[in-house]
Amino acid sequence: MNNTIDLTQPVAELIKTHPELKDILVELGFKPLANLAMLNTVGKVTSLKAGSKLAGVSLDKIKQTLEFNGYEVFGGE
Repeated sequence: MNNTIDLTQPVAELIKTHPELKDILVELGFKPLANLAMLNTVGKVTSLKAGSKLAGVSLDKIKQTLEFNGYEVFGGE
């Protein structure tokens, strides 16, 4: 299984590849992702890197949480 997460990829694409990410991200503060319409619209054009600013969640916190959950994270430079 490929457990790499590119923070520059659209959120919807990441969730399509790793469905379990949705719950992790919603818990982190990405509450709009719980709404399928938001995931299928904004999620298709917004990366985790850009979404961190919109959701008010630090990129470091996202990286730490994903790494804690077994993912290799890149693209946050």
